[in-house]
Amino acid sequence: MRGLPCSPLPMLLLLLQPWETQLQFEGPRCRTGPLDLVFVIDSSRSVRPFEFETMRQFLVGLLGRLDVGPNATRVGVIQYSSQVQSVFRLGAFSRREDMEHAIRAVVPLAQGTMTGLAIQYAMNVAFSVAEGARPLEARVPRVAVIVTDGRPQDRVAEVAAQARARGIEIYAVGVQRADVGSLRAMASPPLDEHVFLVESFDLIREFGLQFQGRLCARDLCNGVDHGCEFQCVSEGLTYRCLCPDGRQLQADGKSCNRCREGHVDLVLLVDGSKSVRPQNFELVKRFVNQIVDFLDVSPEGTRVGLVQFSSRVRTEFPLGRYGTAAEVKQAVLAVEYMERGTMTGLALRHMVEHSFSEAQGARPRGLNVPRVGLVFTDGRSQDDISVWAARAKEEGIVMYAVGVGKAVEEELREIASEPAELHVSYSPDFSTMTHLLENLKGSICPEEGISAGTELRSPCECESLVEFQGRTLGALESLTQKLAQLTARLEDLENQLATHM
Repeated sequence: MRGLPCSPLPMLLLLLQPWETQLQFEGPRCRTGPLDLVFVIDSSRSVRPFEFETMRQFLVGLLGRLDVGPNATRVGVIQYSSQVQSVFRLGAFSRREDMEHAIRAVVPLAQGTMTGLAIQYAMNVAFSVAEGARPLEARVPRVAVIVTDGRPQDRVAEVAAQARARGIEIYAVGVQRADVGSLRAMASPPLDEHVFLVESFDLIREFGLQFQGRLCARDLCNGVDHGCEFQCVSEGLTYRCLCPDGRQLQADGKSCNRCREGHVDLVLLVDGSKSVRPQNFELVKRFVNQIVDFLDVSPEGTRVGLVQFSSRVRTEFPLGRYGTAAEVKQAVLAVEYMERGTMTGLALRHMVEHSFSEAQGARPRGLNVPRVGLVFTDGRSQDDISVWAARAKEEGIVMYAVGVGKAVEEELREIASEPAELHVSYSPDFSTMTHLLENLKGSICPEEGISAGTELRSPCECESLVEFQGRTLGALESLTQKLAQLTARLEDLENQLATHM
């Protein structure tokens, strides 16, 4: 953990007081309506004592903002390692003070990491009516929050799917060494709203704030069929729909406008190097999906492919695989972080040689569908990019470069098409990069802004038009000749009549 003194006494003082203050969540108490909430806490040996203390204070702080009561939020806590232990069941306490006292008395189990066993216990025992959960017919939401720091030693995917099928909504919170694939296997969809990854236990407060916000918005949006395409927001006794940045809410109050004229073959090259770090890679995936949100994804409209690169290059999905935005977004969320180096030049070569081939789903060049490449990176490339950056543009690919953090401006400019101010975007931090969306929307969507010099032209508007013009001119020439012959004959007839008169 960062900044801890080495002396035991200062460390103890730091454990006792500052975290108490830091982990208290601000704002009014969250009025969620009836809710059955069970925390599933990893207390395996890999969770060190001061880390477990942070998790303890996190729970206490979160309880302080919940509307706890027999007819409101019921809370249960279980801890697990190689075995599962109930700290207190859903129906045990109705007063917050009693819950906090029980949490402070928890002694970590300090053994293995049997996360699947813990999920099974939560499903079969913790959420049972006998333990204090309300009957299914009462339609009270059941929510499990799993907090873990490592890779499970048993299988989690199947038992988590069973829990979700029984109506349990699962949030998976990974800390430090947690395995992202396992978190995704446990969590409920949509994964970008139910999977959280934080660098260390002392940053778990960030999840607490987000989770509190989600709980506070449950009363209407999670209790009615709101029909919002993107996001529903509860406001007192009503709700409203929101659209992502750069898109407008339509007249029906539920759907969002799209880039409907932007017929494009779009390949995204995403940096998966070690410097990005797991939690930021999750932010990158969310950012990619926000781009997808304003595209009209379809086989006839915009096609999207995704390539991840580090020390090697991996096609996550080619242009021709998915025909809807929902399918693309689900595939993006399933992408696993590669880590290692930053071979941007190798990624550009892969894009030019493979990603825009017809075999990968790109449309034939004769259709004049714009080919767009978007490179997302956070640092200096470890190989040369100049040859394949130039080759991409020679092949007619319109290139955009998005840099974050320590990305090198010179490299971004070399990758991007001209003019650079329209094709290069930069954000100093992963958490603030959403402001780049409007620029990208204006560039990729032709009707929203600049189409980077490319124009989608149908053969009906090009070769066929020339052929039509040629045929029309030929017919006009023939008609002109016939009219001239007819005029000459009429003049001859008039002369004959004049002679006889």
